[in-house]
Amino acid sequence: MESINGDMKAAGSRRHEFRCRPHDGRAPIEIGLTIAHLETPGGRAGFLFTFQDVTIIKKFERDAAMQQRLAAIGEMAAGIAHEIRNPLASMSGSIQILRQDLPLSAEQEQLMDIVLRESERLNSTIRSFLAYARPQRFQIARFDIRRALNDTALLLRNSAEVREGHDIVVDVPSTELWYEADEGQIKQIVWNLATNGLRAMPDGGRLLLMAAFEPASDGIVLTVQDQGIGIDPQELDGLFQPFHGTFARGSGLGLAIVHRIVSDYSGEIQVSSEPGAGTTVAVRLPARAVAVT
Repeated sequence: MESINGDMKAAGSRRHEFRCRPHDGRAPIEIGLTIAHLETPGGRAGFLFTFQDVTIIKKFERDAAMQQRLAAIGEMAAGIAHEIRNPLASMSGSIQILRQDLPLSAEQEQLMDIVLRESERLNSTIRSFLAYARPQRFQIARFDIRRALNDTALLLRNSAEVREGHDIVVDVPSTELWYEADEGQIKQIVWNLATNGLRAMPDGGRLLLMAAFEPASDGIVLTVQDQGIGIDPQELDGLFQPFHGTFARGSGLGLAIVHRIVSDYSGEIQVSSEPGAGTTVAVRLPARAVAVT
């Protein structure tokens, strides 16, 4: 049991909150505990302990706080991007011209290559930031989810993220799995989660991409499971915050983009992970996509 915080709720009472991990392996729950004096006509007769499961309440509070942060970042995004991208494009173009026209030593060529490579990396980060912060216009169409997963898996197997020992497996129904959404955004969800999973397995391992129909909601569930290093429980709450990346490669915006897309579709993300035992991310999307323009 891990204490989260404690404060005076009112005169004579105290409020504490704890995070508890059930013994049956279920996800941790958060408990609110209020301690107050038990008042009787004859005076104080002891203490009254009140327990409350506040797991869902705390999740809503964290989601609301994250949405406020995301809104503030979105307001800054367009201005920052233009202020950086325009001079960056001029600098990169100038360096390419100079590299072609000037007689350079081997060391000077290497230095210019570094400038161009770092310029492209910065430009890629800006593109990711804009993809995360800029309001998106959906192109809703009906498509087979199985195709989206197989296409993404094919791209992953031929990407720079794949290392020796990586095995990318797709597990989808034998029958068509139709869904109405922006196919590009669904592929981006899978791609971003999958590349994180591959980075979490530097020594190899299996990456499993799954899709299934969810009868309870008439929606779909996309699942990405790796056999990697896992995530510390204390890191889970901030996992989808911008620039929270824990890997040397990447912009730190991949999971934040996933969170934004899933939120736009009124979906839900569930993460289960154990350090050293891998991570499973399940994305639940409702039956009807919610288009935001």
